Amino acid sequence: MFTHPSMESYSVVVGEYSFSIILLSVVIASFASYTAISMNERMQENSFFHRNLWLILASIAMGFGIWSMHFVGMGAYLLPISMTYEPRLTFLSIIPAITSSFLVFYLVNRRRKSIGFNLISGVTMGIGISAMHYIGMASMVSDAVYTYDFTIFTASVAIAISISFIAIYIFSSLQHLMKNRHLKMFTSLVMGLAISSMHYTGLIGTTYYIHRDKIDSLHGVHQMNMTYLNISVSIGLGLLLLLLLLSSFMDRYIDYRVNYFESLTRIPNRRSFEKMLNSPTYHGSLAMWYIPDIEKINVEQGYNFGDKVIQYLGHLFSQWTSSSMKLYQLQGKRFVFLIQDVDGIAEFERTMNRIAEQLKKQTEIDGKLIKIEAVCAISTTEEHSDPKRLYTEALAVLEHPSTRYDYQVIRFDNAIHTHSFEEEILGSIGDAMREGQLFMVYQPKIIACTNGLSGFEALIRWKHPEYGMLSPVTFIPILEQSEQMEEVTNWIIEQVCKQIAEWVKMDYRVYPVSINISGDYVTSPILLNVLREMIKKYKLKPHNLELEITETSVVKSIKDAVKALNTFREEGFSVALDDFGTGVSSLSYLKQLPISTLKIDKSFIDDVPQSEKDSSILKAILAIGRTLSLDIVLEGVETEEQVQFLRQDSESLIFQGYYFAKPMTSAELLNRLAQRNLV
Repeated sequence: MFTHPSMESYSVVVGEYSFSIILLSVVIASFASYTAISMNERMQENSFFHRNLWLILASIAMGFGIWSMHFVGMGAYLLPISMTYEPRLTFLSIIPAITSSFLVFYLVNRRRKSIGFNLISGVTMGIGISAMHYIGMASMVSDAVYTYDFTIFTASVAIAISISFIAIYIFSSLQHLMKNRHLKMFTSLVMGLAISSMHYTGLIGTTYYIHRDKIDSLHGVHQMNMTYLNISVSIGLGLLLLLLLLSSFMDRYIDYRVNYFESLTRIPNRRSFEKMLNSPTYHGSLAMWYIPDIEKINVEQGYNFGDKVIQYLGHLFSQWTSSSMKLYQLQGKRFVFLIQDVDGIAEFERTMNRIAEQLKKQTEIDGKLIKIEAVCAISTTEEHSDPKRLYTEALAVLEHPSTRYDYQVIRFDNAIHTHSFEEEILGSIGDAMREGQLFMVYQPKIIACTNGLSGFEALIRWKHPEYGMLSPVTFIPILEQSEQMEEVTNWIIEQVCKQIAEWVKMDYRVYPVSINISGDYVTSPILLNVLREMIKKYKLKPHNLELEITETSVVKSIKDAVKALNTFREEGFSVALDDFGTGVSSLSYLKQLPISTLKIDKSFIDDVPQSEKDSSILKAILAIGRTLSLDIVLEGVETEEQVQFLRQDSESLIFQGYYFAKPMTSAELLNRLAQRNLV
């Protein structure tokens, strides 16, 4: 290996390097590194696939990239001899590359990290690269023999370890920033150079000899038989990287299906429904079918049979959908039709009656004849302009004492149905706060330029014992109209302060938490007293909280609002203007309000960047915010395309949306942050 043959019998063979092939080999190594880092990034996120699958895929991509780079790089040294490769050693050489890559990604993804772990990872990666290189060299078959210079051999291994350590240190220390494409590309390039530098250093320390009897067999040009190997390596690498990229897209698609569709029926779920209903352009009618017997069927017939009943209902209702009439499933026993044609309410009601006729008939499911009781509530935006009321009104119909589950199709009547449902909501809110039915979730806000945390928004949820998970758009308007929202807001403030105090005790880093303050309560002196009391009680600082107000809460009395907000700012609280752009007076009042943050409503984000008009409007709003030196938070960011487009405009933005994280309980949030080493 290190012993030179007798120069009396052997002559040295010298070749030359092809720069274009060297460049190709570096590109392959860097591209493989980029793909591996992307796979590792998926391991950090909530994914449909198990994180170990992404660990294996990342290891295969990295290992295959090292292996491909070596054999492509071998073709960069042009020797005047014939050369082939022994198949078994050739493919055996990929094992140390994949194994070392697996160990490295496993180590850098441990929660506890240190220079020691990075050093171990660097040594592991360097040895893996070196082992792959020298096993690959051993697979060469030719008339020549070769030896290694011990000093350069040692240097090549040291270089592989050193540069691997540097790349891993960058990757490990800045792993939470790897969504920044430029940083990820730089890290990939460093890793690609680490792999390549070792290879070409090893080649420099390799001397080729040929027996003097075979000198006549030397060729005037390079005769290494690399054509088929290079083609197979390139095609194989291309197919592997394509597979890995497709798996990433598949995982994102599955995440989308899981988040927006019911698994049993494949019908759009509550999230899809709320997204449609919350659209400012939506005006139409809603029909909600309620199936009261699902729990009874589950108990008496078993959950498997209950699932088949739900699937049957999903299939039945789906037959009536059209381009203008969409179907959604809210939990197991509520199905909702939405149409955007207000003038078609009469035909809409006739369609629901035809569905009722079908439901009245007995049907056979899994060999059993059953009759499924149901009732349908219809609400329309003919009499009001707020589409969010449709769901509340439909619930009011379903829960009214006069409603029977005998296949009625009932249109909402304000004089009949409103009082009963709203009265029940208002009567149970006190118990909800005392018994833990109300609870808080927290949605992270992400800094665009670093992907680091900026803070959280606290959001209220209600798990009602009878209605299940009630959407805030259902109960908050009722509470606001009855002025009970002030009591609930006080409860929210205490819950958030209590939660922040718990995080402090757990020695977690504390980020600012935003609290929504609704209606005229912004100008109430009670609010300031409650804030002061809670800050003192839980030993917090005012900057731990941010108060989010809406335009509608200040336009009624702009002078009182400015005075109140100035007081909050003087006390040390930051203030955000929420849902900016949804009111007609936003621009005229914006310059008067002493706010620190501007939150852009998600309706301006939904169609970006596909809609040029929406994109132009959004850019104009962002320019206004920057001119006023405000922090800008964009709500409802849900796609990669939106993120990339918005980052082009400004990297000083703050993102909030399901693309980064859904609202989570404290336990879920801490687990998510621990995965990203942000606690």
